[in-house]
Amino acid sequence: MDVIVCIKRVPLTQEVDLEIDAQKKEVRKEGLAWIINDWDRYAAEEAVRIKEALGGTVTAITVGSEDDEDVLRRCLAMGADRAIRVDPGNLELDAFVTSKILACAIKGTPFDLILTGVQATDHSSGMVGIMLAEHLELAHAAVVTSLELHGEALIRCELEGGIEEVSRINLPALLTIQTGINEPRYVSIMGIKRAAKKELHVVSLADLNLSDDDLKPRTMVEEVFLPPETEGATIIEGDPSVVADEIVRILREKGVNV
Repeated sequence: MDVIVCIKRVPLTQEVDLEIDAQKKEVRKEGLAWIINDWDRYAAEEAVRIKEALGGTVTAITVGSEDDEDVLRRCLAMGADRAIRVDPGNLELDAFVTSKILACAIKGTPFDLILTGVQATDHSSGMVGIMLAEHLELAHAAVVTSLELHGEALIRCELEGGIEEVSRINLPALLTIQTGINEPRYVSIMGIKRAAKKELHVVSLADLNLSDDDLKPRTMVEEVFLPPETEGATIIEGDPSVVADEIVRILREKGVNV
């Protein structure tokens, strides 16, 4: 079972006072720590587990600069066999362009399954995986929380309202992986050091022969802004009857009929 897993390096923004850049198009990333996208970490773990259970290979791929090789090395340390970085240079990337680059880089590579994270923590668009499947004309499913392989894929997908859907999907296919599908393994320092010695293949855009139209973004960011500051929560204390009366009073003040 040959599996390709698409990963991304993202800034760690939790517990950080974010600032918007001067053009109001992006969050300032200077001084931020960078990590593997959490959803992609689960996808990488699932890919390695499939290899361990059924044999085959795992190839990790990302679109990014030399700094992004760190997350590829982490995937190698987890058990991936190959790593590919597509260097976009100074190209402006949106979900369409990223998916087009990945599709072109993957074409010609034998695989049974492609795994991606549901979304990335930086832009949270959730589009790259599904667009990639469409470019490659693959059967696909999103927000996968469980996966069994028996010649075909038996999957469980998360829907709205806590509902889940169980489906069968023919291979080859692309699945976007939800967090919680597994417990990603701990990567030791020694494992990372060994992974640093493994070969990492770098592909340039020129190698992919993409057209100007392929590399034209389909989305435009007009402005990025921080959410407005609001007052803190009101803590209501007292016995349940007092608390209930106060909640009803507050709701009525706000025009809610209770």
